[in-house]
Amino acid sequence: MEIKVNENNVEGALKVLKRELQKEGLFREIKRRKSYEKPSEKENANEERQGRKG
Repeated sequence: MEIKVNENNVEGALKVLKRELQKEGLFREIKRRKSYEKPSEKENANEERQGRKG
């Protein structure tokens, strides 16, 4: 990934970079991998997210 800095506008380049990383889901992935989650916990979280758990 390459972000060009025009006219020394670093703030604008950072904004573009953050938007691109967010589109790719990088921040979500970092948050998900922050700590280990057991397979059973993953399954329970998926069920709750999908509303299938009664």
